[in-house]
Amino acid sequence: MATSGITAYSVKTKTKNVPMLDPTIDVKSGRYIATGKDSAGNKMAAIMSKATAEGHIASGAAKKGSGW
Repeated sequence: MATSGITAYSVKTKTKNVPMLDPTIDVKSGRYIATGKDSAGNKMAAIMSKATAEGHIASGAAKKGSGW
């Protein structure tokens, strides 16, 4: 698994800027939400702007999910 540029807060381990593995960006209620897992397999999510989301998809760091 490749590490992407998307980082998020891990609630389980209480650490910031944890790299997200295999993120998928969904659009829900007009918000762009990246969901994925950390290296330990814990679920993570991060909310971002449309420009940031499109940048990650264009660079290949994430894939499109539902809602587009």
